[in-house]
Amino acid sequence: MPLTLFNTLGHEVQRFQSIKPGALGFYGCGPTVYNYAHIGNLRAYLVHDILARTLRRAGFEVTHVMNITDVGHLSGDNDEGHDKMVKSAEERGKSVLEVADLYTQAFFNDTGRMNIERPTIVCKATEHIPDMIALIKRIEEHGYTYFAGGNLYFDITKFTTYGELARLRLDDLKAGARIAVDENKRNPHDFVLWFTKSKFENQALVWDSPWGRGYPGWHIECSAMSIKYLGETIDIHAGGIDHVAIHHTNEIAQSEAATNKHPWVNYWVHNEFLVMDRGKMSKSSGGFITLQTLIDAGYDALDYRYFLLGGHYRSQLQFSYTALDGARNARKVLGDRVRALADKAGAPAKNVEGKAKIYLDAFNAALEDDLSTPRALAELWGLARDSEAEAGEALAALLDMDRVLGLRLEQEMVRREKAVEDPALVAEITGLIAERLAAKKAKNFARADEIRQGLKERGIILEDKPEQTVWRVL
Repeated sequence: MPLTLFNTLGHEVQRFQSIKPGALGFYGCGPTVYNYAHIGNLRAYLVHDILARTLRRAGFEVTHVMNITDVGHLSGDNDEGHDKMVKSAEERGKSVLEVADLYTQAFFNDTGRMNIERPTIVCKATEHIPDMIALIKRIEEHGYTYFAGGNLYFDITKFTTYGELARLRLDDLKAGARIAVDENKRNPHDFVLWFTKSKFENQALVWDSPWGRGYPGWHIECSAMSIKYLGETIDIHAGGIDHVAIHHTNEIAQSEAATNKHPWVNYWVHNEFLVMDRGKMSKSSGGFITLQTLIDAGYDALDYRYFLLGGHYRSQLQFSYTALDGARNARKVLGDRVRALADKAGAPAKNVEGKAKIYLDAFNAALEDDLSTPRALAELWGLARDSEAEAGEALAALLDMDRVLGLRLEQEMVRREKAVEDPALVAEITGLIAERLAAKKAKNFARADEIRQGLKERGIILEDKPEQTVWRVL
């Protein structure tokens, strides 16, 4: 089955075909590192991770590029509000670069705990200012800019297909526009390529440019860095659904204006929001939930990964602790099943045949059908529960599936092996068995049952035989 993806640009599921056979370039919008990532942000990076893993599984050599925004991102995507990095630095009494470094490390700590693979190339905006200036000069040379009030603007009226990604009509934008906050703009939807005299005085980070000493607008960084590392036509660009109307629309306009190439991106992949009872989670509203919040509440980062896999990336996903409890319990049972199969088979089979292969083929088909992780999980569970599948083949297929799902199922086997070999654990279990026997002799059956249940929850099963009680690890 060919790999298909929903392309926002065509608003339909399309068969994927790379520009270069067997290889592709994939750009995913990265974080603005002014605060900790909240769990809604992390959904996007999980989607990018599943996309990259699926593409590699399909046989492609993937170059995955992700930016780190450490300058130029205002609180409003349309050049309104405060500079997020500067505001965070002032609040914390640190420099902008100190703040950026702190939250970049925190971001990769979170993604690492969620087993999100690091992109092939991670590029910081502040380290690519010359690339942005060079791209802006190309846009200017092609007649798409104007200079007003000290800033260089992109004139959207010069780009006739502006808004195609979000299905916005240029005539409607001009007719329905309200008075712009920035009086220098000819059209409220024009956007800044380079700031020199903005609403901010004493901007923390500035660079020399042909238009004066200043700093870049937010949108230009993704265009400049993606073109630098992936070329002037890109296979896939991914990001959150909230980027469609402004950020990605502006990226297309400036990139195609600079290169005279259409389309700049062949496939646009956008994930929907994670929503709470009160609506979309955002940092600006305060009170957002971080991955550490969940860990402090007793959850594993992989519990949250499992929860996210249960929703299709193009559907809004409702977060609740009840749902997260379900994910945690399911992941525990799955680990128990992997250990039971490992105990029975001894090791994964070298080849997957029979019933296990049927499930594995269906799993691959689900992923190739627009990254349907809910269906993929269903196939994984179907195999995990199928007692007729040969144990070694089932184990091998489950571990193969996990190369995309990323739930670290192989560690469950390692846990089993370590548990049996750990002398301290053996001594502890032996002591609890002796205590249970004494409790039964004293007719304290509640305590005896409590010991049995406690060990079972840890994956250790007791079996009472006529001559003794034996134990095994699930």
